[in-house]
Amino acid sequence: MQTPGINHNPLDWRLFTDSSKLSLKAVLLHSGNTLPSIPVGHSVHNKESCDNMKLLTKASNYDKFKWQICGDLKVIALLLGLPQGFTKYCCFIYEWDSRPRSHYSRKDWPARKSLQPGVMNVENQPLVEPSKILLPSMHLKFGLMNNFVKAMNQEEAAFTYSREKFPRLNETKLKEGIFIGPQILEEYFDTLLQGDENAASDSFKFVVKGFLGNRRAQI
Repeated sequence: MQTPGINHNPLDWRLFTDSSKLSLKAVLLHSGNTLPSIPVGHSVHNKESCDNMKLLTKASNYDKFKWQICGDLKVIALLLGLPQGFTKYCCFIYEWDSRPRSHYSRKDWPARKSLQPGVMNVENQPLVEPSKILLPSMHLKFGLMNNFVKAMNQEEAAFTYSREKFPRLNETKLKEGIFIGPQILEEYFDTLLQGDENAASDSFKFVVKGFLGNRRAQI
């Protein structure tokens, strides 16, 4: 990583991690996009688990550099000692209870004071500090769009247009709302939305622009 003339401050880098049932990988991303990404770990035999996350942090010398970490929510949960699946307390920021019917209307959930094993679904000792976690804005955007498409009326013009616009996207992926970035940005799609779907689309764009960020760093 040492290149003459370039300041390699660990604070300028972010550790991106991702995993699946069969693979595990980690990449260093430069916060200003002026330097290329650097792969620091990859395995096609280690699945997502807390033990393998320990190996990843150890192999990348995380204890020495203390990078900020970004990744999808399942990886973040493992790094912070939380279990996977539909657990009662699945949020590492708040003591958000996913079981009550009022969990979508209540807004005053208390913040987590600690991540102590055995308390509120914490299974293992956290591998990183919660303050080092960067929420994965791109994954959140895709997740919101996924839920939006799944809730659409499949008999209306907007959903029919999506089916015609992306003929190579199989029916299952279409119904589950599995799109990529350029497909989400299709502008004509918005003109076909009516009523609540149109209002939900406006809210989605407001959240993306005002909260999740929609800007690219200048190179």
